[in-house]
Amino acid sequence: MSDIMFACVHNAGRSQMAAAFFNKHKTQDDIRGISAGTNPASEVHPVVKDAMMEIGIDLSRIQPTKLTPELAKTCSTIVTMGCGETCPYVPGVKIIDWSITDPKNKPLEQVRDIRGEIETKIKEFVAENHY
Repeated sequence: MSDIMFACVHNAGRSQMAAAFFNKHKTQDDIRGISAGTNPASEVHPVVKDAMMEIGIDLSRIQPTKLTPELAKTCSTIVTMGCGETCPYVPGVKIIDWSITDPKNKPLEQVRDIRGEIETKIKEFVAENHY
C-alpha cells in the first residue's frame, strides 16, 4: 500500500479534511490518504469536526498525529498545507505545497469555504494522478 500524506502544523484542520476527502474520492484500493502535523494539537478543531459532520464525514474519533521523518518515508507524496519551513524534506518523496487558509478560530461559514476549497483541490489531485 502506498500512502499520500497531507501535512500541516497542528494536524487539526486542513490536513484532516484533505485526508478524509482523498479517501472518499480515490478509486484505487492500494493507496490511502493519511495526515500528520509538525506540532500536533491535542484534538481536531471542533469547528472542523462540525463542518465535516455536516457533509457526513465524522472526524470525532480522529487524533492528530506527529509528522516524523519515519512516517514521511512511508509516503510517495507529501502535500503540505501551510507548514512552511517546519515541514520535513524527505529525499525521494515528492512534495507539493497548497497554500490553504488555516481554519483554526474561524467561524463555521469560513470553514465551509475552506472545506470546499480542499475538496475541489482533492478531486483535481485524484483525477490528475489517477488515484
